[in-house]
Amino acid sequence: MKILHIISSGGMYGAEAVILNMSRTLNEGSHTSVLGVFSNSANPNLQLHEVAAKEGIESHLIPCKGQIDPTVIASIRKLVTQTDADVVHAHGYKADIYGYFALRGSRIPLVSTCHTWYDNSRLVTLYGVADRLVLRNYAEVVAVSDEVKQRLLGAGVRPDKIHLVRNGIDLRPFDNATPSLPDAAFKDHPPIVGLIGRLSIEKGVDIFLHAATYVLAELPSTKFVVVGEGPDRDKLESLIGDLKLRQSVSMLGRRDDMPSVYASLDIMVSASRQEGLPMAILEGMASSLPIIATPVGDVPAMIRDGHTGLMVPPENAALLASAIVALLRNPAQRERLGAAARKLIEDEFSADRMTADYLRVYEEAVTPNHRGTTK
Repeated sequence: MKILHIISSGGMYGAEAVILNMSRTLNEGSHTSVLGVFSNSANPNLQLHEVAAKEGIESHLIPCKGQIDPTVIASIRKLVTQTDADVVHAHGYKADIYGYFALRGSRIPLVSTCHTWYDNSRLVTLYGVADRLVLRNYAEVVAVSDEVKQRLLGAGVRPDKIHLVRNGIDLRPFDNATPSLPDAAFKDHPPIVGLIGRLSIEKGVDIFLHAATYVLAELPSTKFVVVGEGPDRDKLESLIGDLKLRQSVSMLGRRDDMPSVYASLDIMVSASRQEGLPMAILEGMASSLPIIATPVGDVPAMIRDGHTGLMVPPENAALLASAIVALLRNPAQRERLGAAARKLIEDEFSADRMTADYLRVYEEAVTPNHRGTTK
């Protein structure tokens, strides 16, 4: 089976990691994964295309000028014919909507993965509403979390079309990774606490920074790193200055050596206000890191409080700081939590398991009773 993934990428985040992990696994087996990545005129974000090409995964660019570009519809149709795709798998509202109009009436089944919707502006909320309306006409729709599934049901997507497939990762890049951050280069380095995620309000980076002030009051040598890019970078840089954290907090931007970044950390934090099933947490767990997280979205499916990590309520910098301090003072607990986290990923969140789940979705999409359902 040949699957064409299409996405308008905002950078190397969760959806992109899912596509790469699945593509590697599919291409190592008897199936083929091909990528179609939007090249948006205002903000191209071609990292996924570049990484895929470097790994030998076939990837094509789909030029797109502005939010509405009718030529994209013809480009997708041409790409489907060129790649001889059996299934088109869309990721994100833009790919969902353009994919629908490109293949409406076609016998090529459309599948979508809904990673999550962040209703943090009126425009994004409208995009989410439009997306869910379009998804009613897809052959199959995948939700990565129970919360996303409920939103799809509430939007009128038929229950028999919705599949819950939790994210999974390829563990190999995280085995025996060498630390790459300067502070981790020497043996008795100061403790390093990291947050990995898009710099936007839903990720709670501001809460992480406020927590850092409490931690530094008790353990002043602690270093904090934030890895990622996003629209709130300037606001967060200003907050770092306001909180007088310049000597203790580093904003590292986008990194291409994430396994080595994880290997540099002593603790990983997810302070999110809203989530689906974050790939960063899966990657941190695969790296045997002790993780402190907020119980939002499907995070509790991975972080089992006191066993595979620690839970703190969202929007509470003081409690987050207390959990960080407690873990920094207890190396044995950090090691125990990290080992249990890695074991859970091996057992339940591997790329092999995720890909097998998706293959079942694709098989349903191509069965005769589903063909022609993109109306």
